[in-house]
Amino acid sequence: MLRAAFLFLSRRRRLRRWMETSPAAARLTRRFIAGQRLEDVIAVARRLHQDNILSTLDHLGENVTSADEAAAARACIEDALDSIAAAALPATVSIKLTQFGLDISDSLCRSNVEAVLLKARSIGSRVEIDMESSQYVDRTLHIVQDLHSAHNGLRAVLQAYLYRTADDLRRLNALRIPVRLCKGAYNEPPSVAWPRKNDVNSSYARLARILLDDGEDPAFATHDPRMIDVVVEHAARNNRPPSSFEFQMLYGVRRDLQRMLVSSGYRLRLYVPYGDAWYPYFMRRLAERPANAFFILRNLFHH
Repeated sequence: MLRAAFLFLSRRRRLRRWMETSPAAARLTRRFIAGQRLEDVIAVARRLHQDNILSTLDHLGENVTSADEAAAARACIEDALDSIAAAALPATVSIKLTQFGLDISDSLCRSNVEAVLLKARSIGSRVEIDMESSQYVDRTLHIVQDLHSAHNGLRAVLQAYLYRTADDLRRLNALRIPVRLCKGAYNEPPSVAWPRKNDVNSSYARLARILLDDGEDPAFATHDPRMIDVVVEHAARNNRPPSSFEFQMLYGVRRDLQRMLVSSGYRLRLYVPYGDAWYPYFMRRLAERPANAFFILRNLFHH
């Protein structure tokens, strides 16, 4: 019922206009969305850099339906990379392959991603390829492996709640493809993903240890203190220095944990979304997993 409600709300134009202009909504959007313009997200990345926090910039949008829309998404990311270079920021970009034309054709998507990857490499940055719902995993990983073999310069994302992820992780580790491990936020059926939170946590902990043991420049995306402890303790037991991996979190979420990690000497990168598609994005994220609504509300009270 909640999922259907959020999907219904995501299509309400009047509600979107109100959310984007309402002072009552401003506090939420300012905390979790950097802004609509590229200048806004670069300003945020500058402030984070001053606080010794890295960033990855996410220009909001996905599931484009034409080659022109995919080209426009590519151009936005290329502009972001130009701005990162001009500002001399230690930032990366995060992209979704459906934003680059994966729903249209694999070859179109690969061509767009390759152009962005080459630009990122030319400025010493990286492309982080987000993982979407389970129907896209095979095609996403095929493009990841193909582009890594040709160019390097990317990091893949794997989701701990999928049963298949242990096999995917071992394969990517063997290919020396960097991985960001997250729990996963899509509403997947129990035929492909663990439905129980405890099982997802156990899977994340197992995969995190494998990634620390065998991974190339691993990243751990989590706001869960228990999962952070798993990573820290396993790294310490195996004499792995903090500089050899990084934590990743969402912009505006659990800033208390962010400060703790940075002050303890760990590398931290924030996922910073921006763009004028924030309202549909925000509502669809809640629709994919309605528990996210309670997570976000709860984190409003963590400073």
